[in-house]
Amino acid sequence: MNSFHRYFTLLLLFTLAGVSASAQKETVIDKVVAVVGQNIIKMSDVEQNYKQIRIKQGYANAFENRCNVLESMLITKLLVHKGMVDSVEVGDEEVEAEVQRRMKPYEQQYGSNEAVKQATGYEFDQLHDILFDLVHDGYLSMRVQYNLTESVKITPAEVAAYYNKIPADSLPTLEDEYELSEIVLKPEVSEAERDKVKLELARLRERILAGEKFGMLATLYSQDPASSTKGGELGFFSRGEMVAEFEAAAFALKPGEVSPIIETQYGFHILQLIERRGNTVNVRHILMTPKVSAEDMLKARIRLDSIAQQVRLGNITFEEAAKTYSDASSKTLGGVLNNPYTLSNRFSKEMISELYPGVGIAGMDEGDISNALAMKDDENKDLFRVVKLTKHIPSHTANLEMDYDKIYNAALQEAKNNKVLDWASKMIKNTYIYIAEEYRTCPFQLQWVQNEE
Repeated sequence: MNSFHRYFTLLLLFTLAGVSASAQKETVIDKVVAVVGQNIIKMSDVEQNYKQIRIKQGYANAFENRCNVLESMLITKLLVHKGMVDSVEVGDEEVEAEVQRRMKPYEQQYGSNEAVKQATGYEFDQLHDILFDLVHDGYLSMRVQYNLTESVKITPAEVAAYYNKIPADSLPTLEDEYELSEIVLKPEVSEAERDKVKLELARLRERILAGEKFGMLATLYSQDPASSTKGGELGFFSRGEMVAEFEAAAFALKPGEVSPIIETQYGFHILQLIERRGNTVNVRHILMTPKVSAEDMLKARIRLDSIAQQVRLGNITFEEAAKTYSDASSKTLGGVLNNPYTLSNRFSKEMISELYPGVGIAGMDEGDISNALAMKDDENKDLFRVVKLTKHIPSHTANLEMDYDKIYNAALQEAKNNKVLDWASKMIKNTYIYIAEEYRTCPFQLQWVQNEE
């Protein structure tokens, strides 16, 4: 296997165990196929990760691919074992936050315990516990791996050497890529609409103070869909989990007390403290969000199209306009968009479609600026965006001149992977390892069975 392909294979293998879909419904008869220290690997885990490869590669090399999957999981479990021995800390709060993020699609898709159990074989509580252990081990292994590899550095000469040892016929062809910049405008809500919402919320507050149940009014009127069905109750949270204005109001309340109207990025709220428990509080709230009118939307579109036209006429540069007018975080970079998957500023067409729905670059030349395009932000609010096609990099064979960053990252990752493999080969000698009979003939890179008794 050449170095370029070996890098991507190793990267895939090291990643697979951390993103196992083991919470899916299983049909195999389960058993333990490997043990590393006190950490077990079950057949169902291997099979689930093998499915991810099979989807891409089909059924060819099934045994070898299962062996590759198992070795990646063995390395991950060895990292977890090291983390346990060294008492590397992973906070329950950060694990729980990630678990909740992963649980949301299940909750949105299935809604009930019965439905999720029928689809996955597990109820929500069981799914939560499986994901919690999975995420915890993933974080633990990543931290140990980071500690092992953070000092690894490579020189430009080593990057060139890495590239030069790749056979010419094995160099990948890279697809077309694009560099983009944006200016985003958020329609401003009229003062009349803001006053209207505050008046409605003030009337609800008066009704609560007069004796009506906060929870009932939250169910009827709150515009927070996640809590309105629960009478506005949010559950216990600690400082740092909510936006600052909301948190300050919540922690200032006494049990049963109703807050004044407060404003956050989500709209206007009133809160009632249900219970304080140590450094956490449980509150219920009613949220009402001012609506952007059609007239406000039109004004924003016209204003953004006007800004874009000023850029086209040369009266202001796109970078200056973004820094001056844009409401997006990219304004600090002059509107330059960064790819969250690659941490670079290049995008494939597929990535543009996925990350920025509605942004079409077909027919655009370098330097072209789109008209104002409607979009939604992460909070599902309406915005408008203009996009500039800054650069188009045509499809080509990977080379040092055009793709130094990609080749550097591949070479650096290979150096880090080799560091982990070297560490693992030594760690194995002092760790209890068990491999099931059917996997002992695997063409592993490391000698996992040497410590068996």
